[in-house]
Amino acid sequence: MTRRDLMLTGAAAVPALNAQTEQKVQRNNHIKQGVCGGVFGREMSFEDRCRHAARLGAHCYDLVRPEQWPTVKKYGLLPNMTPGGGRLSDACNDKSLHAEIEKQFRTNLPAAAKEGIKTVITFSGNRRGKSDEEGLENCALILKKVVPIAESEGVTICMELLNSKVDHKDYQCDHTAWGVELCKRVGSPRFKLLYDIYHMQIMEGDIIRTIRDNIQYIGHFHTAGNPGRKQFDESQELNYSAIARAIVDTGYTGFLSHEYSPAAGKDPLKTLDEMMKICDV
Repeated sequence: MTRRDLMLTGAAAVPALNAQTEQKVQRNNHIKQGVCGGVFGREMSFEDRCRHAARLGAHCYDLVRPEQWPTVKKYGLLPNMTPGGGRLSDACNDKSLHAEIEKQFRTNLPAAAKEGIKTVITFSGNRRGKSDEEGLENCALILKKVVPIAESEGVTICMELLNSKVDHKDYQCDHTAWGVELCKRVGSPRFKLLYDIYHMQIMEGDIIRTIRDNIQYIGHFHTAGNPGRKQFDESQELNYSAIARAIVDTGYTGFLSHEYSPAAGKDPLKTLDEMMKICDV
């Protein structure tokens, strides 16, 4: 089950875990960390996910639906990267969808603002034969229509950078340069990129330099190890401690949320604690 499946269907209800009495883990919080549902595996109720995320020092919970927001906020977490407009493969680069996407943004941006949510997610959609230039023109067209709403509501729209090599064949927003050019054309501080480190390692590498050069266009980060999209331990190639330190050094004040799936046999909560320690520079 992918994170977007979880976003649409939610985790199956299971009996609550036994209450744990451990004190909340104290982090340095030079970078504010968050979670996505996949880091908890598949056997934990949503309530327990929120409780443990808060206990381990998370600040936000990404990709949650409106009906889940009260539970997230109950544990002092901020719902984050909530639905904005469009779907992963059918989104802003398709002009035939613009009327519906605009309608979604007109509903979702004020709803997010009302709950204190700072970011909503959107996508480019798949190419389906569109050139880079056509995709840019089409995306800019719809985003320029809705970004004034984002500005008035104080909410940032973030388009996710995804790899088209392994996981999301034909996805258009698959390189940082393309996403940055779109940000320039939209021309608003309320439209930025969700820089997914795992996806961009697959597509282009050179992670730290790219982040440093483009931080003004980045509104959020996601993590996972490569190869495999599992936890980022000695089995993979990314140095997340160095990446997190580089992000902090840019003066970035947003969130970095974990989106890996723990490998088979790994304790999800112990693994999440370890991953948060790595990034707690």
